Amino acid sequence: MAADMRGIYPVLGSPFDQQGRLEHAGLRSQVDFCLKCGAHGLVYPVLGAEFQFLSEEERQGGLRTVIGAAEGRVPVVAGVAAPATPLAAAYAMDAAQAGAQAVIALPPFVSSATPAELFDYYRAIAATGLPVFIQNGQNGMAASFVAELIDEIELIQYVKEEQPPSAHNLSIVMETLKDKPVGVFGGAFGRWMLSELERGACGFMPASDTVDVFVAIWDAWQAGNKEKARDVFDALVPLINLYTMLGFAAFKYMLVKRGVIAHARTRTPGAVELDAEDVRELDLIWERLGPHLKV
Repeated sequence: MAADMRGIYPVLGSPFDQQGRLEHAGLRSQVDFCLKCGAHGLVYPVLGAEFQFLSEEERQGGLRTVIGAAEGRVPVVAGVAAPATPLAAAYAMDAAQAGAQAVIALPPFVSSATPAELFDYYRAIAATGLPVFIQNGQNGMAASFVAELIDEIELIQYVKEEQPPSAHNLSIVMETLKDKPVGVFGGAFGRWMLSELERGACGFMPASDTVDVFVAIWDAWQAGNKEKARDVFDALVPLINLYTMLGFAAFKYMLVKRGVIAHARTRTPGAVELDAEDVRELDLIWERLGPHLKV
């Protein structure tokens, strides 16, 4: 199974209307946009979707909208992370019933779990029978422990490794599990994509606004043209840097600019509000990325 999911699996953002409600039309539009850009799969709802600020109804309803819009054309990986095991297990069961092809989960994210609790948490998620991705984010688990989870729980077949230094952690997981197939995806806006490709990453989960650029990098690399992959990646790096500083508002601004969603609202408390200089920088980067945009 670990060899089945490869390539660029964009994380869809949660679009909100002027009243702050989840906008399902914007989810459907992102699905269509990502598929036109050549995405190999879709992911919803995880950190890039502000999942922790969605209600249970919004999470489940939004996932169904994404799966329905995908129409089986690519796999949909459902985010099922929760503060505790019973909630995560319920989200995972709902994702399976909705038709997701795999699930992905951060560890419990309100208070830190013990190693035994983490085993129980991921076993409960795997009980659905779907392949499981561990999302190992900042302040997450040691790479050696991630490898232990994958080795012990059969249906954990993938990891999205983005705890700094993510490329090093990716190597630790792969070297520890060299006798067991495991699919390792990169995250963190794709910031370490080229290094992670060199180390054996089989896919990436970037934001949805520049899927076509990530696909161009992926395609060039898979074709053996590493120089072209680096040239395209170098054009993307300034945007990734801005995203790490400005957060969700920046990539939602780009989705609005590309005509994919109607509003760049976020629901994250304390989120950065873009000012005129931020917008100017984003617009300049957009112009430079022009030759690599497919849609």
